[in-house]
Amino acid sequence: MNKPTYRIAIIGVGQVGAAAAYAIILSSIAAELYLVDVKAERRDGQVRDLADVAYTCGSSTHVRAATHQEARECDIVVITAGSKYSYGQTSSEHLYHNTGILRSIVNEMKPFRPETILLVVANPVDLLTSLAKELSGLPASQVIGSGTFLDSERLRGLVAENARIAANSLDLYVLGVHGESQVAAWSCAAIGGVPMQKALAPNSVDEERLAKECKHRSQNIVRAKGAMPFGIGAIVSSICASIVRDKRNVRPISHFQERFGCCLSFPVVLGREGVMRSIPMPLSKEEEERIVESARVLRETFKRVQEQY
Repeated sequence: MNKPTYRIAIIGVGQVGAAAAYAIILSSIAAELYLVDVKAERRDGQVRDLADVAYTCGSSTHVRAATHQEARECDIVVITAGSKYSYGQTSSEHLYHNTGILRSIVNEMKPFRPETILLVVANPVDLLTSLAKELSGLPASQVIGSGTFLDSERLRGLVAENARIAANSLDLYVLGVHGESQVAAWSCAAIGGVPMQKALAPNSVDEERLAKECKHRSQNIVRAKGAMPFGIGAIVSSICASIVRDKRNVRPISHFQERFGCCLSFPVVLGREGVMRSIPMPLSKEEEERIVESARVLRETFKRVQEQY
């Protein structure tokens, strides 16, 4: 196998950024991994720690500290920087704080290389991806968010455990706006190409319970240990691998939807140029209505954020 030549930058190397870097190093998908953080001491400590990982596992990835200006030259720029809720902070205050962080990062990095792919991981991911698309000057196909990719993998795993089948035999996606309004697309679920309702015995899967567990598992993990870096780190590595290796596999990620005027998650063909094309989903009427409503709320919130600047 030829050695990788791609450069990936991670902006914000707290727990999530470091876990993403760790997963990327183990997969050896990048020749160079640039780490950027406003806290130089933390950044440099992560560089040294992760360099030890590369040495130990024989990865071909070189890890180095970088500035925002250096990072903008990379093939993929991953933005994980954002704040956790502070005591007494409202949801609105947290939202505006994180949009301010995203705006500052993107403005400091511009202009990007025309070929750069921008991957937003920080929350609220769909809002921040929409903002990054407006600010970056990059084509919409090159600005994506992690969206509901992890939720889809999680729900697939939960169903597979209940149905006693391999998760990779199941086609099932969580779509729309990541979080409370996300939609499990049960109407399109299939096992080996057969609709799930026909492939499984009646009532063998409690769809409502599993969708609820999928939606709230992230909160439970954060409540128990303060963060959930490993799952999202694996997702970031998977998305980066799809891009640099031009895999053109189907992934449910947040990307710009012309009909909604904002970014939310639908399956896409993902390759070297980012979003190659979106995959239409034959959703049920109820699923479609729920996604339309959540997109409306997101678009209105996005407009309010834009009006603040």
